[in-house]
Amino acid sequence: MGTVLSLAGGLGLTVLGLGSADQAVASFDAASWVWSKAKGEVARINGVTAKVDTRVDVPKARGHQVQVVQNDRFVILRDVTTGAIGSMDLTTLQEYWNASSTSGIGVRVALHEDAVFVIDTVQGQVQQLDPRTLGALGNPLRFPPGITGGVFDGKGKLWIAAPSEGTVTAITPAAVNSSEAAAPKTPVQSRTEPVAQPAHDLTLSTLEDGVAVLDRTTNALHTVRDSEPGFSSATLPLAGPGAMAPHTDGKQVPVTVPDSRQVYVVRDKVVSSKFVVPGDSDGLQPAVAWEGYFYVADNSGQVHVFDSAGRRQKDISFPNPGGPLELEVREGYLFINAPGSSIARVVDNSHAVRTVDKYADDVLGGDRPPAPPQAPPPPPKPKKPVVSKPSAPRNVRAAAGNAEARVTWQSANDNNAAITRYVVVGAGRTFQVGADQRALTVTGLINGQTYQFAVSAVNKKGQGPARTSNAVKPTSEVPDAPTAVTAEAKPDGTVVVSWPPANGQGLEIRRYTVTAISEGGSAPIGDSAEASLTIKDGQLEYGKQYAFTVVSINERGAGSKASPVSGSVVPYNKPGKPEGTDAATAGDQAGSIQVAWQPAADNGRPITKYVVSAGGKSTDVTDGTATTLTGFDSGATVAVEVRAVNEAGEGEPGTATARTVALPRITMTGVNPTFNTATVSFSVDAGGGTASCSVAASGGGGTASGSCSSLKVASLKPSTKYTFTVTAKNAAGTVTAQSSATTDALYGIATCKNGQNGETATYCDKDVDGRNGNEIFSVTKQDDDKQVGWAKPGTRLQAYCKKSGESIYAYIYNNEKRSTWWIQVNYSGKNYIPWAWLNLEGGDDLNDLPTC
Repeated sequence: MGTVLSLAGGLGLTVLGLGSADQAVASFDAASWVWSKAKGEVARINGVTAKVDTRVDVPKARGHQVQVVQNDRFVILRDVTTGAIGSMDLTTLQEYWNASSTSGIGVRVALHEDAVFVIDTVQGQVQQLDPRTLGALGNPLRFPPGITGGVFDGKGKLWIAAPSEGTVTAITPAAVNSSEAAAPKTPVQSRTEPVAQPAHDLTLSTLEDGVAVLDRTTNALHTVRDSEPGFSSATLPLAGPGAMAPHTDGKQVPVTVPDSRQVYVVRDKVVSSKFVVPGDSDGLQPAVAWEGYFYVADNSGQVHVFDSAGRRQKDISFPNPGGPLELEVREGYLFINAPGSSIARVVDNSHAVRTVDKYADDVLGGDRPPAPPQAPPPPPKPKKPVVSKPSAPRNVRAAAGNAEARVTWQSANDNNAAITRYVVVGAGRTFQVGADQRALTVTGLINGQTYQFAVSAVNKKGQGPARTSNAVKPTSEVPDAPTAVTAEAKPDGTVVVSWPPANGQGLEIRRYTVTAISEGGSAPIGDSAEASLTIKDGQLEYGKQYAFTVVSINERGAGSKASPVSGSVVPYNKPGKPEGTDAATAGDQAGSIQVAWQPAADNGRPITKYVVSAGGKSTDVTDGTATTLTGFDSGATVAVEVRAVNEAGEGEPGTATARTVALPRITMTGVNPTFNTATVSFSVDAGGGTASCSVAASGGGGTASGSCSSLKVASLKPSTKYTFTVTAKNAAGTVTAQSSATTDALYGIATCKNGQNGETATYCDKDVDGRNGNEIFSVTKQDDDKQVGWAKPGTRLQAYCKKSGESIYAYIYNNEKRSTWWIQVNYSGKNYIPWAWLNLEGGDDLNDLPTC
């Protein structure tokens, strides 16, 4: 039962299965689609049952970071690693991969009902798409480069913040396939509010009816409501740069300070509570509000939980999360996903937590991937660093313009406390600039007058020392800005920014200043006397989008306006070293080892394969992070190297050593015989594999198999010397070892009883006419001439073998015992007694004796 999705597209989506309770994919809305990085699939979690009912394979995105946005109608996926964008229509059961974007961090998608937007934060472009086809809908909206936000509020408005302008803007989507004449045909900027000074750092969190905007430079929280003009503000006592979740559920807005692990809860312009998140790991995420509680995740795999008063509740733990956790409030549940592992959690509105196995086998096609290698133990915690005021900013420079000056600087050393802002003093004024901006244009200056500017950084410890710029004189004689700036990311991690030489308008251009623009910020990256600049490896973050502007500065220190922004690039380099590389003996295969590793950092480009090398041979692994290498000698020690490969080449290797299965070794430790068994004791070194063991007695004796430490051989004969051969076998081969021992003698008890009362008869131990007691003969019949003596009842006689002869009977244990078998015993040499008169020890079993 269940509905089958028909999916075939650019990334090769394939549905693996649907739970039998579902009749249609869109029939149940208390659900969330989540990404599994190692498996390369999206899985739908039913919030009511906390189980996965559908899994969709995305093989071309396996191992990549994928953004998932969704509603009851559509699921939009963006592969961050490649930039591909896809849509699944859950009602028509179709999918499209017709859109693409610049790869890396800096582009995001947003979805509300049937409105989909792609927000290029670096270029400042916002484009609406048709979710059914992913075709462009209407004209793109243009903002200054380096915007942030791009999240819908509860009323269907998309909110964008422009830090360079200090504004926040609401966008009303165009109507999709609407027949109403008044329906908008293209998205429009329906409202813009100036909430901060230009060049302040801004971050936002959408609300049910508007947006909360945090000015991270002044710690002011501004609330813009859809139904109210203007905005309300509250200044928060933050001890560092604040952060907020993309969307806030409810009336309380939590503001998190990762640097100090503090959370401030704001309600109606007042801090209603404040709490400290325990722990000391990096990567504290913004608190997420859910049903009056606050959930704060960090990179250790813990989600810390607090009630509305800031009282700590029970943490939610994710063992080996494999990367940052994802928290989303949706359809009456909080879904917590670990994209790097098989685990997710569902939290209901009473804050009960249930665990979800994203790889559950009860979904059709739900076979599990091989278990990833265990993460290496964490390094010892470093000593708590000394925190102090920041250093002076580096390379503070000013360039004069027409009645203005542009001041730029490079970051100060934060001295172990995040920088919250920069302070620029000059021209009789003081300016505050966001920590992510590091450039300021000061207007209203007088041409011909000399100005200098001092820049200092601020962290939670206070304001550090200032560094003063060069002196400049504003002038109307400014050069032209460069045009047609281009940027190219090189495989060695550098980025080359180029432009045609600018027109100096009669004066020599002495240098160019290049500014890098990323999501939410911009900062000078370097100067060049030529019409190009090579940005060194490590100055820009791999996998993150950047664009660039260039300013021309002439011989008099006068600068142009900024150039048009370049196209976006994503810096990249060879992949990182695969951590946690581990090699182990392949116990079930001769000459083989098993190798596993953790995914390497892709450093800005998709990892196309892993090259596993050992013994002069290499194997390419394109699916997964484990393989088995074969073809080595038995018992060989094998050194392994694992390298990740991307567009830039092979990265540094992860290394490990393992030994192939060796032939087993047997050490005999003893034989403990009885008259018809022998327990053979030994130990086996299985050579790193799994050994199977057996033992066999010589001369047609018994055999046994099973344990590789002790085996018991049966069906032996008494007083017989045997050689016991132990065999041990593993994947590398078979070996044997031997030990000899003689079985114990078998004894019998001479027995003569009265058949009437079971007592020993008086005639059994002496000669009576017509009666014969326990007589011993040299032959196997009652021949008086061959009689050699008497065995009194109870006499213990060693038995050698059995021989057929005259039939004899006796009453033993009140039961008739009649037999033609005679037992050769040790009585005046080797002579015979009827078995009827001898009760063999160990069960009186004639088969314990060989035939004479």
